[in-house]
Amino acid sequence: MNRKGTASEPSSNVDSTPVSKLRTKTAVVGLAGQPNVGKSTIFNLLTGLSQHVGNWPGKTVERKEGKCERNGLQLRIVDLPGTYSLTANSIEERVARDFILNEQPDVIIMVADASALERNLYLLAELLVLPVPVVLALNMMDVAEQEGLHVEDHVLEAALGIPVVPVVASKNQGVSGLIDAVERLLEDPALFHPTRPEIAEPHRQVLETMQSLIGRHVPEIIPAEWVALKLLEGDGEITEKVRSWVTPEVWSEVEALLKVHEDAILDVASGRYEWISRMVRAAITRPPIGQISFTDRLDKIAVHPLWGLLLLLAMFGAVFWVTFSVAAPIQNWLDVNVIEQLSGWLKMEFANGPVWLVGLLTDGLLSGAGLVVTFLPILVIFFAVLGLLEDTGYLARAAYVMDRFMHLLGLHGKSFLPLFLGFGCNVPAVMGARVIESRSGRLLTILLAPFVPCSARLVVLAFLAPVFFGQHAMAVAWGLVALNILVLAAVGIVLNRTLFRGQHVVFIMELPLYHVPNVRTIGLFVWNNTWAFVRKAGTIILFFSIIVWMLSNYPGPDVEQSYLARFGQSLAPLGQLMGMDWRLIVALLSSFIAKENAIATLGILYAGDGVGLVDSMALVVSPATALAFLTTTMLFIPCVATIAVMHQETRSWRWTLFGVVLLLVIALSAGVIVYQGARWFGIGV
Repeated sequence: MNRKGTASEPSSNVDSTPVSKLRTKTAVVGLAGQPNVGKSTIFNLLTGLSQHVGNWPGKTVERKEGKCERNGLQLRIVDLPGTYSLTANSIEERVARDFILNEQPDVIIMVADASALERNLYLLAELLVLPVPVVLALNMMDVAEQEGLHVEDHVLEAALGIPVVPVVASKNQGVSGLIDAVERLLEDPALFHPTRPEIAEPHRQVLETMQSLIGRHVPEIIPAEWVALKLLEGDGEITEKVRSWVTPEVWSEVEALLKVHEDAILDVASGRYEWISRMVRAAITRPPIGQISFTDRLDKIAVHPLWGLLLLLAMFGAVFWVTFSVAAPIQNWLDVNVIEQLSGWLKMEFANGPVWLVGLLTDGLLSGAGLVVTFLPILVIFFAVLGLLEDTGYLARAAYVMDRFMHLLGLHGKSFLPLFLGFGCNVPAVMGARVIESRSGRLLTILLAPFVPCSARLVVLAFLAPVFFGQHAMAVAWGLVALNILVLAAVGIVLNRTLFRGQHVVFIMELPLYHVPNVRTIGLFVWNNTWAFVRKAGTIILFFSIIVWMLSNYPGPDVEQSYLARFGQSLAPLGQLMGMDWRLIVALLSSFIAKENAIATLGILYAGDGVGLVDSMALVVSPATALAFLTTTMLFIPCVATIAVMHQETRSWRWTLFGVVLLLVIALSAGVIVYQGARWFGIGV
């Protein structure tokens, strides 16, 4: 094996680029790695609150960037999507490799799971062929030891010829050394002298022939050897690019060579696996045969067909119990001691001011957007639990346990992950459907995702259920969430057996090892999601609260003669079927902009004359009507942001409108059935 690389590998580019960037005291660092290796934890430790989130240009994949300053050197760190390889099988893989090839970062930090090193080094085998120096971060060293594995990082460094840094990101150990390694590599590029994998012997000459054919046609920034390897692997995107780069005569030779050697992909892969075996042979000491690991012991319960399902249900139950027993009292305290006190203070301060200004500040802003801010304790607890489950590695087990149930809907366990994300927000749930390979499975998951009650709908439920049902609020909330899941299952079964003709796909998914959650990572997850909610409350909900207040106060003299009342009263026949007056109908429709708007609208329309929203609604809304309203709210069409993402992901207004109409029909029908059923049985009318 040639440690310096072949002549076709542009080692001069690798050597010159970092030095020029270092003189300016800035450097671009890409953070790469497979899913579930702790990459996000390391990114959060390096960047803290300096990070910002957007989308990659022209893509819907999330792009996270942040800054890290050390010894006068400023690093711009780009968190690449988690990917198992650099073959363009998914949008994440294309994004990762396009960044490396086109933006040419100064260094790539590849994060690997030390407890599954062989699998992780496959991505490193591809990275080392590209013209960018690499630092290998061996994360989860503690998990490897826990599993009985001992990794000699210095032995691995000598074998690979690249810097190798042991890291335990969950305990913030080794991260400083990682930056030291990056800094040393920028100062002395000669430290990077990688031992690169080679294609297996039967096709080594074929690779050289392919490289000589296309070499002078490939753009200078892209290694010709890498392009030749991708051609032999059958990479469709690279194949099309090469067709556009070369002349028709050269392409004929390339195509003929590929047809003769269609089995070359096997030698490309076997060459990499042989290289991986040699790299780790002396660096890893394995546990005795037959030793049961910590993960294996836990998985006897977590992935068991019965106990695993019961554990999953217990997790859901714990989330609701914590929400009602901890977050709800805090929310009530904020309402009484902050919102009401502030409202009284504003009335005193502006007692001599215009009546409309006092009404706007107290009945408009505080009773609307201000009331929504009191939801923060509920959201913080929910996102903390979601982040905890994800960071420990349990969510993958939940997907595995749910696989057999997902098959009833024509889906598989992988669909459970985006659907579970829907409990936080339906937008990432819809976007998360892209991890599903088949178009039919992806489309069905997108249509079902809005049936999952998002955190905003859960907040509305957590706020209103105690108002109407007191000590029975927990049972009602459980029942309504269960209703959503049952409706989701029923709709999924019907759609699968009609529109999608009962199609099924195979489910293959990696179960990561359990590891101790990182408090910082969970904290940043909670902070980013909570801050996004506060921004929404300060913009969309604030704006909408002002509009609702204006429409409910003009032209006067009271709310019953307002423009908003006239609009709501025009829908009275529909509302009567569900026992709802015009105010509830308007609140329901307002949730189309943002689900929290339902509470903001109710706060404006029901609160007045010193009577708070809770007391006012408890007096005028019957339990049957309340149950119908909550049922309809839980099943109602998603917010406008979710609908926009549905169209973005399906690329079809036909499917998007189908999903919206389906939800609207089901929600209104459920509201009518619940109210009329309550009247029939004489319950709470």
